[in-house]
Parts: sequence; C-alpha cells; structure tokens
Amino acid sequence: MPGRTRRFTPYCAPYDDAKKNRDGPEHLPRERIVYPVPTTCPCCGDGRLRKLGEDVTETLELVPRQWKVIQHVREKLVCRACEAIAQPPAPSHSIARGRAGPKLLAHILFAKYGLHLPLNRQSDVYQREGVDLDVSTLADWVGASAATLMPLVDAIRSHVFAAERIHADDTTVPVLAKGKTRTGRLWTYVRDDRPFAGPDPSAAVFFLFAGSWRGASGVASGELCGTDAGRRLRRLWQALRSQSQGRPDHRGRVLGARQAQVL
Repeated sequence: MPGRTRRFTPYCAPYDDAKKNRDGPEHLPRERIVYPVPTTCPCCGDGRLRKLGEDVTETLELVPRQWKVIQHVREKLVCRACEAIAQPPAPSHSIARGRAGPKLLAHILFAKYGLHLPLNRQSDVYQREGVDLDVSTLADWVGASAATLMPLVDAIRSHVFAAERIHADDTTVPVLAKGKTRTGRLWTYVRDDRPFAGPDPSAAVFFLFAGSWRGASGVASGELCGTDAGRRLRRLWQALRSQSQGRPDHRGRVLGARQAQVL
C-alpha cells in the first residue's frame, strides 16, 4: 500500500569465534595462548562473571631448525664364566664411515640440486648456526651419496629407455665455475605413456654436461640410440634421408621428399 514502510529483519549466519582472523594454513598445528581475564567486573566490581565468547587472532610463526647429535651406544658385556665379550653390531650408516645422518644428507642434496644453493653458501649458513662443516666435507658427502644412489639411478634409466616412446629435450643451464659461470647442457629423457593409455608409470632421467656441446651431444645421443625407440628413429631417419636424396632404400617409400625435409 502507498505510504507503508516495509521492514526487513537482518539474518546473521552462524559464526564461529574460533575461526575469526584465521590466516594460517589449516594443516599447521595450533598453539593456544590464553591471556588471563579479570576476576571481577571492571565497571561495578562484581565477581559473578561468565564466559560469553572469545576472539582468536592467529599469527604465522616459524620455528628454526635444531641441530642435534645422536649417540649410538653399544654396551659391552662380559661373561663371568668364560670371559667372552658380547656387543651389539654397529648400526649401518647412509655413507661408509660417515658422521652425517640421512636427514642431513637429504637436506644438503635438496638444497644443492633443488634450491640451487652451492656448497660454499651452505657451509656459511651452517657456520652461522654454530656447526662448522667445510666445503670439502660437504663435497665428499655429496659424492658418497651420489654413489650410494647410483643403483636407483640405473633402475630409473633402464625404465625410461625401455619405453616405446621417449621424449627428449635439450636445455642450456648456467654452471658455477671458479670465479665465473659457464654454459652447461641438460639433456632430459621422459617416458610418459599416459596420453596413450599406458599402464607403466612415468619417469624422467637427466644428463648434465658442462663441457663442449659436441661432447654433450655425442654422449646424450648415444644414450638414446642404444634404446629400441632410438634405433627405430634412426632407421626412419636413414630411410627419409635416402628418399630426400632421390635414392629409395629397400624399406620402400615411407614418406615423400617434402615430409622428409620437414622432419
């Protein structure tokens, strides 16, 4: 009706006070710091107070990493009857006669190859944290870890090169040298059968060459030519080259001269 005012009742959705100002990721653990509340009313002085709710403000904090030394204690026992000495066997280490634990080795390798942090910078960081690790020591640990992981690398390489389809890529990367950087080449071979509904898992193998391009190309091409896919590609390339030169081989005409030139 004209002149009648309509009133709207505001609707407030349920609100959880504990989720107020929640800025940190949900998967992180929470530490609650409850501040002391007054026992009496600051206005009238009455002591009959009851909890109405709470306001939670979250602050994202970082706990620095901690270094520790694990002592492997092997007690010696002697028999009073025959005087024989018994002792538990020594624990196995990640690298032979190494005093670095597996987590420390994994951190050094990830910082070097995953975060591209050179060993000299890692040594400076560790020294500021109170742990003196020389660059030569870190280099020995990296070399020993690489030798330990070599069977896994060989297994991945065999799995990649056993594929019927192999994807290859050549990428130039800067390699740290003494006082300068030089150009290296990263050759990558990938096995991915998912677009072809293949059941085998995907994998990739990398080859890093810091020398000349010809040496890198020869070694990387030799790795590919030793596979079944590389041999089939080489036979196809030979057939196309002979056809493009006007000399059809015994395999017959695979493609025309124009397609051979494009390939």
